[in-house]
Amino acid sequence: MTSFRFEALKAASNRKPVAVPELGKKSEIFASNVFNDKAMRQHLTSEAYKAVRSAMDYGTKIDRKMADFVALGMKEWAMSKGVTHYTHWFQPLTGTTAEKHDAFFETSFDGADPVEKFSGSLLVQQEPDASSFPNGGIRNTFEARGYTAWDPTSPAFIFGTTLCIPTVFVSYTGEALDNKAPLLRALLSIDEAATEVAKFFDKNVKKVIPTLGWEQEYFLIDDALAASRPDILQTGRTLLGHVSAKGQQLEDHYFGSIPTRVLNYMRDLENECMLLGIPVKTRHNEVAPNQFELAPIFEETNLAVDHNSLLMDVMQKVGERHHFKVLFHEKPFKGVNGSGKHNNWSLATDTGVNLLAPGKTPNSNLQFLTFFINTIKAVSIYEELLRASIASASNDHRLGANEAPPAIISIFIGQQLTKVLEELEGVSTGKLSPEEKTDLKLNVVGKIPDVLLDNTDRNRTSPFAFTGNKFEFRAVGSTANCANAMTTLNAIVAKQLIDFKKEVDALIETGLKKDEAIFNVLREYIKETKNILFEGDGYSKEWEEEAARRGLSNHKTTPSALKAKVSQKSLDLFSELNVMNNTEVEARYEIELEDYIKKIQIEGRVLGDIVRNHIIPTAFKYQNILIKNIKGFKDIFGDDYEEYAGEQLIILKKISMHVNELNAKLHLMMDARKEANLVESLEERAHAYCDKVKPYYDEIRYHADKLELMVDNEFWVLTKYRELLFTR
Repeated sequence: MTSFRFEALKAASNRKPVAVPELGKKSEIFASNVFNDKAMRQHLTSEAYKAVRSAMDYGTKIDRKMADFVALGMKEWAMSKGVTHYTHWFQPLTGTTAEKHDAFFETSFDGADPVEKFSGSLLVQQEPDASSFPNGGIRNTFEARGYTAWDPTSPAFIFGTTLCIPTVFVSYTGEALDNKAPLLRALLSIDEAATEVAKFFDKNVKKVIPTLGWEQEYFLIDDALAASRPDILQTGRTLLGHVSAKGQQLEDHYFGSIPTRVLNYMRDLENECMLLGIPVKTRHNEVAPNQFELAPIFEETNLAVDHNSLLMDVMQKVGERHHFKVLFHEKPFKGVNGSGKHNNWSLATDTGVNLLAPGKTPNSNLQFLTFFINTIKAVSIYEELLRASIASASNDHRLGANEAPPAIISIFIGQQLTKVLEELEGVSTGKLSPEEKTDLKLNVVGKIPDVLLDNTDRNRTSPFAFTGNKFEFRAVGSTANCANAMTTLNAIVAKQLIDFKKEVDALIETGLKKDEAIFNVLREYIKETKNILFEGDGYSKEWEEEAARRGLSNHKTTPSALKAKVSQKSLDLFSELNVMNNTEVEARYEIELEDYIKKIQIEGRVLGDIVRNHIIPTAFKYQNILIKNIKGFKDIFGDDYEEYAGEQLIILKKISMHVNELNAKLHLMMDARKEANLVESLEERAHAYCDKVKPYYDEIRYHADKLELMVDNEFWVLTKYRELLFTR
């Protein structure tokens, strides 16, 4: 095994950058493997094209006859590009994507007359064997039926020689078994709610589109080095390993020159993204060694979520070509920054207006304030649910660490906008005086563009920050499917906008003018949401104490955080908006608890395997050399040998102590795991793994990492941090 480490190091050190072909200008190749508007115009009849556009723009249904024409055009387009198979591409509740490939090729009953065939029924719906996907009790194991249904709002694409058709995934009885279906429902809810509010300011608005721009952080490790670490291969992170003497202290990696191998990987990845219509724009080194980031131009939320899920698949496949293992885990390495996936969210109208960007007139600024303050209000009401939406075993390692926001959900808006809200808080109850109206328009609302122009400060410790013309949900983990957080965020804002309109309409009925009614409601919201606004250091102990006084939650672990998903408040929210029924919500709660338990359980098993089969035997081997060395001193110096072999004796005793502690902690961890497995309640079992099993991991690691410093480097079997992080 020791030789395996050094062979891996040799292989990694000898890697040469992989040549990347030039495919032409990005603008020329962009989305050439996507069945987008341009491709549909070329390959569909005018009636079929109009049917798809209507489904995309207004959610109308496509009848089966028209679906046949769409399928025919889609097949002809795909086959012209060398495609041989098709698949319904969906996102089950595993956190990854899923696909089952079928060939276009078919024959008649007797095997004659082979033909390439793809009908509307095959396009619209498929029935994969779905018995092994997580369902949270929605279906019995023997009930394998699950249906994938075409989502025309996310265009089909070609990857390799396969036509991929984005779909939702539902049970035989209609419950959502995926991440996409609830997201689509939440997007419909906020479209309807936001459109009604936007009409206060512009009667021409017919649709509001939630937008998303994600930022994907990741680590790149040579695949030979990754293969030498059982913990990386099986858990996505290092369970053991002493921190490198040089980490990120010098901050020399952040925005530094991109290593050639990595740059070629990025270029290759960008080529694939361009072909698939993923509008990636930014690439750079992140803070930690071998950590990087890429980010796209923002898109409609459903498409952006699909693109991020697809991107993570593509990144791994391109990584294989360049001999890289891509690590998405939120905390793959101790002592250096982990990875997140900032979700930049906003709302845009079909008239081309960003509702979270102020305009040049007081009226458009009041529109901005309306959506800005309602978003703050939504987060203040549902902060626990928002925290639950980003809870996972891997994200627990990151939240609250020195590179990520804390587990306390708060909002940063900057000093200038804080002053604007303070001014608005003083608005009179009821009708406004002419002087007050003038003052508001000229000195408060009218000056918002100038305020934002200078409001360039940022707070990286805030989990939810306003950044000029959007809100940035910074607490989302790098492994996460954006759909979970986006379903929750869009749902809570939709609910808040519905309530807001009711309150404004009620005041208008009492005789207040529209603007006066809006100001009156916003004033009360500002008073009610002060507890969620925080401008200071989110990492500080003082903020934890202050947040507790404000009544904000601080769920530091996933089992604690997830409970908010099944609170009556959350069940009522999702049910009222028709985003998820109680069964769907409770199923997801169960699935996420199971996922947490299994991941902690796997880490415990892998840790035990490495300690027993790698660390302890290596320590014993080195001990034998020390013993032999000490015996040699005794043979030469007799009773005075301790005077000359004192250091060896000290090291020998320390190694023995750490081995004994390792073994003892390992047995205690295994006993705790056995006890946890006997707990019948899924919720209580998750807490048992979190509170009783997981704490042993750090204790075991402490002794293993001490041994790494003491055992001869030539004997140590696990590739070390300095090798994983600095071999490029």
